[in-house]
Amino acid sequence: MSPQKPDTTGRDSPIVRQLANQAFSRASGAPLREHNHVRLLQDAAENYPAWLDAIHGARRTIHFEMYIIHEDDQGRLFADALMARAREGVRVRLLYDWMGGFGKTSRRFWRRLRDGGVEVRCYNPPRLDSPLGWTSRDHRKMIAIDGAVAFVTGLCVGQAWVGDPSRGLAPWRDTGLELRGPAVADCEQAFADAWAAAGPPLPPEPTLSNAGSDAGSDAALPIAGDVAVRVVATVPYTAGLFRLDQLVAALARHSLWLTDAYFAGTTPYVQALRAAAADGVDVRLLVPGASDIPIVRLFSRAGYRPLLEAGVRVYEWNGPMLHAKTAVADARWARVGSTNLNIASWMGNRELDAIVENGPFAQQMQAMFLADLENATEVVLDARNRVRAPGPRPGAGAHAASPKGSPSSASGLPRAAPRGSSGRALAGAVRIGNTVSAAITNRRVLEPVEAHIALISGGLLLALAALAVKFPRGLAYPLALVVAWIGGTLLYRGIRLHTKHD
Repeated sequence: MSPQKPDTTGRDSPIVRQLANQAFSRASGAPLREHNHVRLLQDAAENYPAWLDAIHGARRTIHFEMYIIHEDDQGRLFADALMARAREGVRVRLLYDWMGGFGKTSRRFWRRLRDGGVEVRCYNPPRLDSPLGWTSRDHRKMIAIDGAVAFVTGLCVGQAWVGDPSRGLAPWRDTGLELRGPAVADCEQAFADAWAAAGPPLPPEPTLSNAGSDAGSDAALPIAGDVAVRVVATVPYTAGLFRLDQLVAALARHSLWLTDAYFAGTTPYVQALRAAAADGVDVRLLVPGASDIPIVRLFSRAGYRPLLEAGVRVYEWNGPMLHAKTAVADARWARVGSTNLNIASWMGNRELDAIVENGPFAQQMQAMFLADLENATEVVLDARNRVRAPGPRPGAGAHAASPKGSPSSASGLPRAAPRGSSGRALAGAVRIGNTVSAAITNRRVLEPVEAHIALISGGLLLALAALAVKFPRGLAYPLALVVAWIGGTLLYRGIRLHTKHD
């Protein structure tokens, strides 16, 4: 990266920084906490040992909020560690997501944890009185120990993050961080809120007593370093991080580098990235290069054209899976956490991200991003104006793509398709919905690359219509069942509310 130009506009003045902090705080709903220590952790090789060390050293409480815990060697390793601390009198609380655990973890696994003294809760399982309530997920990945240390991360617990050298399976690429200092209290408070959403609230505890919502309460919190951190704990339909991401795209002056596992940017966010690139900002997006659902790859690439045309540089990872959700801007602002750049994460889920405003840490993030590009292939528009990933663009730097420009990793191993997460399919579904909505409402001009989506979606809908004509009961009965379920739910909720009011 070229050296930063000196500021001659006054945008680095104290009053401007104060206004930016005010805007970030109001947009995200999260105060900036000073005096923290932050450690960047890359992949399971660095994250898992740090988590286990902290768990083994716990004395009072362990709060473990995890979207997915696989019932495999890694899942059992963490289960054993949690039960060992529970037997020593530590209050261990584990919150997992119903959808995240579906098909990955058995009831026997959770029963063993409960029998071992761990308090286990499941977030938002399906309920008869909430037909679509299951669509909101707890997608967070956070561990807090004794109110003293917290881990905010994109990693779940599972063998995929570790890999299997004996079978030639490389570990998934992911990023997390370790927090010490005042920001830990915000992580604890976020856990307490999610725990209360799944059952009775936490009792008052010393680890939560200092978790104030006022930025002025920092003086009562422990000092651990010199790093400013903002912990953004989003809940459904608040869009705190979406507003923050929009602000960062608008305020970035030199660079904005994004890594995302399931990118399906909304039109406003895509326009924000396009505007930044048009204004001379070096905007780059690193995404996975493969999918276990082949058609989803087509849908994912359909969203690249407007970015590429505006000068945003897009790269596809050459490894088995890129699962990180990070951002770094202007070598001074960075984000690490669980939020993907799509509407489900921004609007539908509980997510947790740490926003770090510190030059040295942001420079670490920049170096990590550039290292990741060594194992990525740049996506370009070819001579026929089609989206392709043929290899390094002429004149690109050494870090711009894989060494030979082929869909192979820097190590020479073939690119393997990721397996497991449903987020990739969800990102594809969001893109399909955007295209179909635009085609029906005519609210925007469709891009040529969206022709495939329109053709496939139109064909599927016509086939469904033909089936409905030929087998009307096959469509009418399920539809009637769904409508009756929703109607019964509304009636039940109305009666309960009316009774409570009386």
